[in-house]
Amino acid sequence: MSILDNLKVQKLFYWILLFVVLLSSLVTLFPFLWMIATSLRTDVEIFRDPMSWIPKSLYLKNYEQVWMTIPFGQYFLNTTKLTLIITSLQVLICSMAAYAFAKLKVPFKNVIFMLFLTNIMVPWHSIMVPQFSIISKLGLYNTHSGYILIQIFSAFGIFLLRQFFMTLPDELNDAARIDGCNEWKIYWKIIMPLSRAALSTLIIFTFTFMWNDYLAPLIYFHDDSLKTIQLGLKLFQTEHTMDYGLLMAGTVCATIPMIIIFLIGEQYFTKGIATTGMKN
Repeated sequence: MSILDNLKVQKLFYWILLFVVLLSSLVTLFPFLWMIATSLRTDVEIFRDPMSWIPKSLYLKNYEQVWMTIPFGQYFLNTTKLTLIITSLQVLICSMAAYAFAKLKVPFKNVIFMLFLTNIMVPWHSIMVPQFSIISKLGLYNTHSGYILIQIFSAFGIFLLRQFFMTLPDELNDAARIDGCNEWKIYWKIIMPLSRAALSTLIIFTFTFMWNDYLAPLIYFHDDSLKTIQLGLKLFQTEHTMDYGLLMAGTVCATIPMIIIFLIGEQYFTKGIATTGMKN
């Protein structure tokens, strides 16, 4: 086969691959586009047969009513507060633990690290009952403090950051110690700035999970003033009906912060996926 034939085959393979990627992207984006289109329709248009995929007119009143029908603003603020606090604490605590596992000489640290990893293997549903009992006995049920307390630790976050920290050369730590830096300064001044990729990955995963968490807030929050946005969206569904227009409008509003966070950290996120766990 000549060089020209090889180039033609490579070009054909490129266009086939491009078509498959574009088709997969459209399939993936379809539910999101349907959600946006539904949020801009009236109930009559949503259930019209046959349904038109493009709204004939944009019904923006759904976005106005979603903030008035339920205390959506309060739910939004609660979710924002809890997500930001938990994400910040997880990054801080997980990074300190990961630094100890990766760079410090701690007795039996590999054994302790393996015990931490068992948290990843055990489903949360199997421990939520004893966890709920502990929080209740501490008097933290139906409080944001109790919910924050059970979420500030992540075995996955420690594993993710530990694997990345191990890719950083130990010579950096040795040179810093020679210059008189203690372990806290090495962690804060050297390791953390070099770990933006892994930290961004953890921030995106944690923020997305906490923002979308439904089961834990359902268990721990009773007062309406403490509930999160995911519990608030459930209010659009009654025993016999569901207001799809308002539900989709609320879902769009709830999705915007996650899109913003991903766009901000996307360049570090992709780099973190490519580099984390390269060294054992």
